[in-house]
Amino acid sequence: MSRIYSFWDFIRRHKFIVVAVFFTVMIGFVDEDSFYNRYLRNQEISALRAEMMRYQNRYENDTRALNDLQTSRDAVVRVAREQYFMKYPDEDVYVVMDAQKEPEKTETDETAVED
Repeated sequence: MSRIYSFWDFIRRHKFIVVAVFFTVMIGFVDEDSFYNRYLRNQEISALRAEMMRYQNRYENDTRALNDLQTSRDAVVRVAREQYFMKYPDEDVYVVMDAQKEPEKTETDETAVED
């Protein structure tokens, strides 16, 4: 019984400190809009903004490349030769690859394996 009395006596004497600690814990950790949850959401927002910037840059580069392909025959030839390894009938093309890297799979590689 004396333990309960001493506990209530402590709370009665230091009620402002107890209330301040209680609200700090509630606001900081327990509440739905706690500082911890806000920190996690801000981290997620930062990651999503970085992803948006990557997609925006990719969109701009693809738009620029598409405009080049629509306006310039040289750009079409360059893309065909670099990405699809196309060549003129009277020339030889040698593809040099880094020994450390694996070759990237293209759509033609995947369809050849399925057939």
